[in-house]
Amino acid sequence: MADQQRMRIHPLDLESGAGVPHQQRPTAPLVPNGSFRSHKGHPSASSLPPPPRRVAPPMPLPPPKRRRGCCCRLICCVTVTVILLAVIAAAAAAALYLAFDPKAPRYSVSRLSVSAFQVDPTLTATARLDVTVTATNPNARIGIHYEPGSSLAVYYAAHRLAAGELPPFYQGHRNTTVLAVAMSGRAQLGGAAMSALRDAQTTGAVPLVFRAEVPVRVQLGGLRLWRVTSRVTCDLVVDSLGVNNPINIKASNCKFGLKL
Repeated sequence: MADQQRMRIHPLDLESGAGVPHQQRPTAPLVPNGSFRSHKGHPSASSLPPPPRRVAPPMPLPPPKRRRGCCCRLICCVTVTVILLAVIAAAAAAALYLAFDPKAPRYSVSRLSVSAFQVDPTLTATARLDVTVTATNPNARIGIHYEPGSSLAVYYAAHRLAAGELPPFYQGHRNTTVLAVAMSGRAQLGGAAMSALRDAQTTGAVPLVFRAEVPVRVQLGGLRLWRVTSRVTCDLVVDSLGVNNPINIKASNCKFGLKL
């Protein structure tokens, strides 16, 4: 009895796992999801996962283009303003045209006389001419102011024989003014031009060109407008360039223009 009640204690081999039920044996420690375990010790650098790529934040959307709309409105306003001003200016010009009925002035060379014409051995010609210019203003409500600084010249074969200047004056409505202008100058003619001039005087048809550039201001009632340059070109044919002899102007064709 005493032997049965005596408890026997036997050593337990924990390493071999003897005496431990199968379901109570220790298991491997749990590894969290996303971690790596190495049976050889610490994980090597090659076994580590690459670091996550850094994703750039999305670019902000550009603000709505309001400047383009403002620029378009500004351009439209400027265009409309320019068109309105052009229409107003055209209407004013049309009203002035109907009110004043402007007409171009007329110019002509009515007389030409030679007081001196000499040619030296170097074929340089010295000339003194008296030119009578007739200016006609046909306008009933427009006056013309002829201002200082005019230039008048007589040419033969592109050689300027003589030059002069108109005196400043005012030409009223429907007025015709006759002006005598003294002109003088020197020109190197050359052998060919001198020979052609002798032949022209022999045949009685010497071609000349009269040119004038005169600064003028137009007066509309009490308003004097800006200055413009009046240009006159007259193609003349005279019978000779004889000194102190009456010279007959056989042909005259004058053209008028304005230089703004």
